[in-house]
Amino acid sequence: MKTLVPLEHSKYYHIYNRGINSCTLFRKYENYEYFLKLYADYINPIAETFAWCLMQNHFHFIVRIKNTSLKQATPSQVFSNFFNAYTKAYNKNQDRHGALFERPFKRKEIHTVDYFLDSIVYVHNNPIHHNLCEHPATYLWSSYKTILSTKKTKLKREMVLEFFGGIENFKYIHQLKNQNLPIDGIWGD
Repeated sequence: MKTLVPLEHSKYYHIYNRGINSCTLFRKYENYEYFLKLYADYINPIAETFAWCLMQNHFHFIVRIKNTSLKQATPSQVFSNFFNAYTKAYNKNQDRHGALFERPFKRKEIHTVDYFLDSIVYVHNNPIHHNLCEHPATYLWSSYKTILSTKKTKLKREMVLEFFGGIENFKYIHQLKNQNLPIDGIWGD
């Protein structure tokens, strides 16, 4: 079994996971909302979020672990606590028991700006890949529309748009990837 490296301060990650045996994680609107509320409670204090997407049986987050000292838990443990809190509530609501998520939760460290940008586009276009919509702006449970919005948010919208070179380039690159067109050199290579 592959040993997962713990999440480290000041590093960027693609955090993702799915329901055990691909089971449904979100059965109704309230499940999505509650998951995001718990995310805000548990994860916002320890990580900055750049993109996210919740699908019926899996999820994705692009984050940077803050350089904060935690009194009792590592960042990896905080994520586990978040998933456990959701599992307990979901199990109670659905009259079920046992694990809900595959363990351990998956994480990929993001080492380059190109990989960071590709990861954001991948997360936002995930509903298209799974044939749930034709454009990320029409999918309710992702950060794509939040990045286009001017509403107050904890999402690092300004930083994302700066990395993409502005809102129009952000939309353009998502459209290219949506159409499976190559984006080689688009990041300035």
